[in-house]
Amino acid sequence: MGSPEFAEPVLRKLASHYQVIGVVTQPDRPSGRGQVLTFPPVKILAKELNLPLIQPHKLSEPGALQQLQRWAPDIIVVAAFGQILRPVILDLPKHGCINVHASLLPRWRGAAPIQAAILNGDEYTGVTIMRMDPGIDTGPILSQRSLPIAQNDTGERLSVKLSNLGSDLLIETLPAYLSGHLMLKEQDSTHATYAPMLKKEDGLLDFGLPAIDLDRQVRAFNPWPGTFMEWNGQILKVHHVHVVNQPTDKPGKHLVIDGTPAITTAQGILVLDDLQLAGRKIQTGQEFLRGIRNW
Repeated sequence: MGSPEFAEPVLRKLASHYQVIGVVTQPDRPSGRGQVLTFPPVKILAKELNLPLIQPHKLSEPGALQQLQRWAPDIIVVAAFGQILRPVILDLPKHGCINVHASLLPRWRGAAPIQAAILNGDEYTGVTIMRMDPGIDTGPILSQRSLPIAQNDTGERLSVKLSNLGSDLLIETLPAYLSGHLMLKEQDSTHATYAPMLKKEDGLLDFGLPAIDLDRQVRAFNPWPGTFMEWNGQILKVHHVHVVNQPTDKPGKHLVIDGTPAITTAQGILVLDDLQLAGRKIQTGQEFLRGIRNW
């Protein structure tokens, strides 16, 4: 069970080591400016691998549950699926449901752990293989592996690293788990933090914050939900930035540094390296300034 790019390496590795008897992914959805009906990445891979596939809007649909019962899986592996599994499904496989989660649980339970780790300035993150229970990422841990967060890591770049790390760790972990030789470790919920689902409006940049926090926000939310500011009554998307550690008198003041637009913050200056006005292509900061007045 999985949907986005993060789940692709997991499915590919599983299919090369085990018999995958079925794939469950999200329904096709409109995407982009043209709202073209688009397949989830896991569906594309499942078709490439000639694997049986279902795309229920909800796992509670009778047809979805019946199909899972017909498949009668020994184990269900979940990676960024996007739907909550009820006890009737959690209890269906002999070996339960195993989740590949993109954080070092119990830190960053929830829907957006990769973005939360960057946003909060964590030096390390990682992946956790856990047995699922009815809670949200609260089940016992099978294995974990950590990874340093690089200064230039975006949400997308870190997701690729963690998905590959997670797929490798899953394949290493499954034999001992399936044979009953792996000791599961309960999570210490007193150290739990939560990473809620992100919304478009979370991307609004607040220049009353320090520049380092805004740099983390831009990187964490690239490519989704993206970051933006309001300029001349328009939405200006901000794709890449860097920080200049220079004292400022007040936040929100527009500057030009080395021919690139910049804005003062509560602490330091945020230089806007790549920008995009609504309906236009991404431009470098220099290109943006050449095409507008009154920055």
